[in-house]
Amino acid sequence: MMIKKRFRISVSVLAVNACLLSSCALPQMTIVRPYDMAVQEEKADTDTDILPGSDLAQKNSSWGVYTESGGSASFDVSNKTLTLKIASPGKVGHAVQLYCDRIKLIQGAAYRFSAEISSDTDRYFEWRIQINGGDYHPYADLEKVCIGPDPVTVSSDFTMEYPTDPAARMCFNLGDAKSEQKLGAHNIYIRNISLVMTDDSGAVKEEDMREEAQINLNQIGYRPGDEKRAVIRSESDKQSTFTVTSADTGESVYEGRITDGITFGSSGDRVSYADFSELTKPGRYRVVTDNKEESYEFTIADDVYEGALVDSQKMFYLQRCGMDLDEEYAGDFAHRACHTDEARVYGGTRYVDVSGGWHDAGDYGRYTVPAAKAVADLLLSYELFPDSFSDDNGIPESGNGIPDILDEARYELEWLFKMQQSDGGVCHKVTGLDFDGFVMPEDCKEPLYLFPESKTATADFAGVMYMAGRVYRDIDEGFSAKCIACADRAVDAYLLHRDDANFTNPADVNTGEYGDGCSVDEFLWAICEGYRTTQDKRFSPLLETVDLSKIKNDGFGWEDMSGYAYYAYMSTKNPMKTKLDLEGRFFAMCDELKSTALSGEAYGCTITSDYPWGSNMTVANNGMALLLARSITGNADYERAAKRQLDYLFGTNACSYCFLTGYGTQSPNDPHHRPSVALKKCMKGMLVGGPDSYLEDPYAKAVLSGLPKAKCYVDSMQSYSCNEITIYWNSPLVFLLAGLK
Repeated sequence: MMIKKRFRISVSVLAVNACLLSSCALPQMTIVRPYDMAVQEEKADTDTDILPGSDLAQKNSSWGVYTESGGSASFDVSNKTLTLKIASPGKVGHAVQLYCDRIKLIQGAAYRFSAEISSDTDRYFEWRIQINGGDYHPYADLEKVCIGPDPVTVSSDFTMEYPTDPAARMCFNLGDAKSEQKLGAHNIYIRNISLVMTDDSGAVKEEDMREEAQINLNQIGYRPGDEKRAVIRSESDKQSTFTVTSADTGESVYEGRITDGITFGSSGDRVSYADFSELTKPGRYRVVTDNKEESYEFTIADDVYEGALVDSQKMFYLQRCGMDLDEEYAGDFAHRACHTDEARVYGGTRYVDVSGGWHDAGDYGRYTVPAAKAVADLLLSYELFPDSFSDDNGIPESGNGIPDILDEARYELEWLFKMQQSDGGVCHKVTGLDFDGFVMPEDCKEPLYLFPESKTATADFAGVMYMAGRVYRDIDEGFSAKCIACADRAVDAYLLHRDDANFTNPADVNTGEYGDGCSVDEFLWAICEGYRTTQDKRFSPLLETVDLSKIKNDGFGWEDMSGYAYYAYMSTKNPMKTKLDLEGRFFAMCDELKSTALSGEAYGCTITSDYPWGSNMTVANNGMALLLARSITGNADYERAAKRQLDYLFGTNACSYCFLTGYGTQSPNDPHHRPSVALKKCMKGMLVGGPDSYLEDPYAKAVLSGLPKAKCYVDSMQSYSCNEITIYWNSPLVFLLAGLK
């Protein structure tokens, strides 16, 4: 879509910048400090400035500096002047980007941008207002604007012809594209900046696209014998009965009474319940209240989760790196082999083959720590529920006589072997210095770097390799032996470096860090898995060296691996003798989760207060913990609590979303996932991150501020803290589906 733009560039009447008058030739000029000049201010005669912090009275949280490709800069605000100190201009135009986020642009409205700007040195820059994600296309821009020591006023009139964007980014790209300007360190000065709407006569009326259903339930459905419960929210207390009607005929098939309501703080909703567990006949249905509110459609069937289980596994195949994904198996998401070049060891000159594995998330990085968690979930799924998995999921290995879930896990394990170094330590990650754009993976051009070994990566590697050695023992004895031998080497390496600092990103690296200040839980997991698989007596004295007080949070996340350790310890025949109360800690965690799910939270969710980034992972992890407790104790209440976590993920939540793409009536269509954005088609079978009450991206801040914690979710590619996907969010979902299939 073309943007109609009317640009006007104005210069100070007192000091005309020769740069502007010579088509961006860069003449030698005397440097004059810009705010010593009496500059004529030009502002449109219009309404309120919509640029956050435009008065430059002090630093504003909407403003920041992004750097990549060798760029380095910082800024400060004083005397109504923003001073950007560029230490290094980098090698691309956006290597130094001064930006302001959370700008609302309404489709059809006209705007005027204006700013007074100068530089210590003659140079040019680019000004843009753009979408803050995807292809970062501009809504308005000015390229190669020339500036120097004399202040100039840059002004632009434009009409917003794209759909309304509540969280656009205004930015100055101040890097040195292709190093053609030969810039060194220098300062940029900005004053009198504004963005105002000049005409709203053509503005498109906004519609609230956020749909909150009054009746929330599992939009995929239920097995015949499941607890079936709809959560009804309404300010009216007059509803007393409900019916379940056939989606095909409209006829009533079940009637019941609505229970008394409660109010839960994190959602702010007053809710009541409609229990229709007695309905067991297969079919498609809706719940209807006596005030004619209708639920989304759902299904009752023995195999109701079969499709979701297959597609949530298939997601891992579609995330494969380093091989051709053929259309026969990948459909629209087929692509050529990607990231096959050797990676340069960061800080050195050596190159290493680390091809293969899965792309971690919405980006194309590959990280050892979350990879180990994801593989562990898949292997645990198979160990506990082998009958839930088949050999015909539609991947290249289908039909080879091995369950596809083990073929898929092995693809990642083979990559993990490459991350182990000659001393037994394991490298933390392989990525570029910066995230790739929203392109298909084979179109990524940035060089790869292999980052140093870390304690968490080494311990996680040992834990998952010991587990793999056990799971694959009867399938491929040679592969099993290799897993155990590599795990042994990793334990030795960890012991040599257990007092070292853990990994943090170098200053010039912007990709995921997966930092974790405590590796005790990861090492405990390695010990418990090592003993369970090998029965080697070396692990008993190692167990006694573990200080449980250093483990802050028990759980099953990539940062909190203690839950895997506790389960491995308890499920071992002839467990190690220890003074550590591993079993007590496990059941203290699970009993609290069970209590919350069954009686302490309006929607049955195990989160009661703050919703973290990746809250859906937390919910799925908690469901996994509850199913593991069920496997140990036989207590059906653990399974009922786990099932409520699955119900939450599939629609029984305050957001009225089935959070698995391609499933349910209302599911995410715009995930933060590069292939989906590049192809303009949402990949099926991905669990998105879900509500994030900390509002950790500009889009979330713009559209979710003030909402109850449990409702802080938005289906937008721009909201990476709410709508990204990851392998280690899908993996506990696979476990839940396998256990509840």
